[in-house]
Amino acid sequence: MLIGASERDFITKGVESGIRADGRGPLDFRQFFLETGMITQASGSCRATIDFGTDVLAGVKVQVGDIEGRVDSDEAQADGAMVEDAGAGDDAETGAQSRGNVGRVVCTVECSPAAKSVLDAREVDDMCNEYSQILTRTLNGPHGGLDLQKLCIIPGSTCWVVNVDVLILDYGGNVLDTIFMAVRGALHNTRLPKATVEQTDGHFEFDISDDETEILAGRESVPVAMTLSKIGTSRIVDSTPLEALCSAAQVTVFVNRAGNVCGLQKSGKGSLEPSILIDMIETGVKLGTELAEKLDAVLDREERDRLSHIEPTGFR
Repeated sequence: MLIGASERDFITKGVESGIRADGRGPLDFRQFFLETGMITQASGSCRATIDFGTDVLAGVKVQVGDIEGRVDSDEAQADGAMVEDAGAGDDAETGAQSRGNVGRVVCTVECSPAAKSVLDAREVDDMCNEYSQILTRTLNGPHGGLDLQKLCIIPGSTCWVVNVDVLILDYGGNVLDTIFMAVRGALHNTRLPKATVEQTDGHFEFDISDDETEILAGRESVPVAMTLSKIGTSRIVDSTPLEALCSAAQVTVFVNRAGNVCGLQKSGKGSLEPSILIDMIETGVKLGTELAEKLDAVLDREERDRLSHIEPTGFR
């Protein structure tokens, strides 16, 4: 996507004057829409759409996996049970500690042909790889929100693997923020089967319920992403594709509902003065906290509306 010099100058001067091309102020968002439970085969799903902009669908599928990375076969999952040797003595205890007692989140971001038509093919691949890494790093990190220890089924052996698959259906700017909204909604919508573990003669045996009824522990603390773009001497949120082309640098603040910074991501070739960077981070924390609170309210309301067969509503 290219932009002419005159159009760049028009957008830059408008932002510096506090008026954007679509009439919004520097810190105004476009309207968002959320809808959960769209994919019946998934453990959880959510579609996040920006009005006249980006459209993202996130699906979550949970499965039993080995803590070291091996995923159990479909046959073992169909049986709903597995027997693991607990070992004996200090060796078994040391091995369990070395492998950890936590589950994990595996994230993949892909782009639909409709969205690819707007961007260069190489840009699409780089963007999807980058966003996949950011999602995986954030959700598996110490401030990712999800309680990964609660995903452990058998210490040192077996855990829940949460697979998060994201599809960018349409491109209209502010993609990363929209992805995190969709993923947060999908994790909020996700239900796990109940796992019952029993130990007999030094062996662990577990049984998995057929019904998915358990929520993900810590889902309310999953962070949102708030990206601020520096254009000229000003900064804006929820940038359009043309505004993104005029931006020299972007700062994404990952913040949870409690207002805690969970991560930072700087992109773009331009530099930022320390005072400007601090101001962008503080603004991102404030707006991100407000967004997380709105998301929770909308997700709760949307779930009730969906069960009552009412069309989803948006929010500003």
